[in-house]
Amino acid sequence: MLTINVAVLPAVVVLVRQRRRTQARSRDDEKLTVVLVLVLGVLLAPTAFGQGLLGIVTQLVTGVSDSSR
Repeated sequence: MLTINVAVLPAVVVLVRQRRRTQARSRDDEKLTVVLVLVLGVLLAPTAFGQGLLGIVTQLVTGVSDSSR
């Protein structure tokens, strides 16, 4: 039996949409991309990958804020 993570489809759609030229996008097109990215974030957040990514971003932000002092 083949199983696919539900977050894979929005990730693929976002990647395909972002490969297009910026000048060719309308406002509605950009709004749809933002919604897809938000959905992808909600789907990834509770996973181990999402938690690991959160840890990496937290360390990065902490390092940048500490270096500016």
